[in-house]
Amino acid sequence: VMSHSGTAVVRLSRRSESSDDDEKKMKRREKNRVAAQRSRKRQTQRADELHEAYECLEQQNSLLKKEVQVLLEEQKRLAEALQSHEPLCPVLNHEPLCPV
Repeated sequence: VMSHSGTAVVRLSRRSESSDDDEKKMKRREKNRVAAQRSRKRQTQRADELHEAYECLEQQNSLLKKEVQVLLEEQKRLAEALQSHEPLCPVLNHEPLCPV
């Protein structure tokens, strides 16, 4: 419907454009909100995975440190055994193994 000045048609058209723009903005905002939620969820999952990996590595590190301690004790025990054996060893003292 057109008024004698033609302004009513223009106003309707502007309102229509404005509501289209508003609708586009709302859709874009909703799309952005959903994308941001997904991004935050992925970020949280990644942080959880890293924390789990960290705890696993800490546990492995602790076990390896214990193993190192056990091996150091074994090395010390074997070194002491060797040291007490050396004076008695016929091979190291260049003695014949079977007396003639």
